Amino acid sequence: MKRFWGFVKKEFLHIFRDFRTMIIIFVIPAAEILLFGFVVSTDLKNARVAFLDLSGDEITRQLSEKICSSGFFRKSEDLLSFNDIDRELRKNKIKAVIVFEENFGSKLIGEGKAVMSIIADGSEPNMASLVTNYASAIVADFNNRLIQTSGSVNILVQPEVRMFYNPSLKSHFMFVPGVITIIMTLVCALMTSITITREKEFGTMEVLLVSPLKPIQIILGKVIPYFILSIADAILILILSWFVFGLPIKGSIILLLAELMLYILMSLSIGIMISTISKTMQQAIFIALVGMLLPTILLSGFIFPLENMPKGYDWFSALFPPRYFIVVIKNIMIKGTGFLYVWKETLILLFFTVTSIWLSIRNFKVRLQ
Repeated sequence: MKRFWGFVKKEFLHIFRDFRTMIIIFVIPAAEILLFGFVVSTDLKNARVAFLDLSGDEITRQLSEKICSSGFFRKSEDLLSFNDIDRELRKNKIKAVIVFEENFGSKLIGEGKAVMSIIADGSEPNMASLVTNYASAIVADFNNRLIQTSGSVNILVQPEVRMFYNPSLKSHFMFVPGVITIIMTLVCALMTSITITREKEFGTMEVLLVSPLKPIQIILGKVIPYFILSIADAILILILSWFVFGLPIKGSIILLLAELMLYILMSLSIGIMISTISKTMQQAIFIALVGMLLPTILLSGFIFPLENMPKGYDWFSALFPPRYFIVVIKNIMIKGTGFLYVWKETLILLFFTVTSIWLSIRNFKVRLQ
């Protein structure tokens, strides 16, 4: 029995000495419960909205203040004309525009009815539904207060809901760009993350070490086949999205393919970087799945709105490239925007690409010594 408990003690010591195992046992479960507890939320909070007030009377100001003081919405800016609506929604800085018609207050008092339009960004169906539902509920409460104050049951602010870019709120307008991002992440990062570790485990690394190839040439030789195959995979996904789901490509196809190539190259570079720092294929696969797949689903804005996250998690999600690529692909495919609307995200993806390639070469050189 002493031998048995001695063996158990030895296993405990092995586990405690291996920091990777300790991370798997304690750190990852703690991180996941924090993510699901604070980040994964379907409640609306601090959604940025703009106002187009064509009346500018006391009632519209009261209703605007009531909407923004609810905690669900945050005022972005005041628009001057209808021409500003599409431009502001394309910038991704606001989720909806609230429009008060001309002579709103006088119509409400004189005719008993005034129209308020809620124009939401339909490229994010879940968020658009939340925004319109919450805003309509606030208007309904405002109507009840008006009835109680005036004593008349014929006073009514009537909200009219409109959706830009996705009028019928089809769910695949949200899921297809996110699925493209996930597939590119899995195919590129996961597959390339095991390339160099596979050479180490199979004992063929020595062949590469004694070859006349430089580290950069070895890394590029590993990346190029997956790069070509991933482009073909991306084109296949776009074709299926078009013909099967009817998802249009409203923007430039050339720009979309260029952004896809950049994201593919970045994902491949991250996969190679993971491969250079991992000792085994299992370790590389684990890092790729936990480090890329989970953030892509939870922290990219693909399913759960970034606006609902606490500030710390919002900043943390900025460290993950899928957050920016989903903005790019939605803007080009669904909103039909050009490069001027996605240049910031493109530069960030380019920075991630260059950094990953540099770290891959640096780590590979260290391992050659």
